[in-house]
Amino acid sequence: MQDGGPTGHSPGHTDIKQTGWVAGAPAGLRPYLRIARLDRPIGTWLLLWPCWWSIALASDGWPDPVLLALFAIGAMVMRGAGCVWNDITDRDFDGRVERTRGRPIPAGEIMVRQAAAFMVLLALFGLAILLSFNWFAVWVGVASLVPVAVYPFMKRITWWPQFFLGLAFNWGALLGWAAVRGDLPLAPLLLYIGGIAW
Repeated sequence: MQDGGPTGHSPGHTDIKQTGWVAGAPAGLRPYLRIARLDRPIGTWLLLWPCWWSIALASDGWPDPVLLALFAIGAMVMRGAGCVWNDITDRDFDGRVERTRGRPIPAGEIMVRQAAAFMVLLALFGLAILLSFNWFAVWVGVASLVPVAVYPFMKRITWWPQFFLGLAFNWGALLGWAAVRGDLPLAPLLLYIGGIAW
């Protein structure tokens, strides 16, 4: 495909960039990097900021840098897993929409079972990080799978799918506090609600 100009997107309003570091990666890795949206880090930042805010609020003094790093890695892998889940559930729709038909599954670059295996791999990385936290935080993290799992289906039954995406993306406001303090008082709940409104 031809370069689509300064954004690097191919002609026709696709959301798949044809330039950048992913385009220079080995051909066999490119579909996996793209399906996890690793070429578009804004989603990772949107997932990570509520985590870091919550950790900072819950900490006495400066936040633990190891905890901040673990959440950064966790945000990257779990955002990737969520994107893969979204693309698996939307694969039949994505192939009919100009913006999404170039995504790896509808484009035939990877099969659904390959995408599912990649999603499980990413989720296992996330689980390994989660299991380094206290048990209360582990259960808060496990509960985050509910809004992640339902989000793709909300696009089919509501006009407010971004609200449900907000429920998933801001869960870190709860998890960050839980990882530091092992409880969930009003402060992280208010931060969570504020993040959803944001």
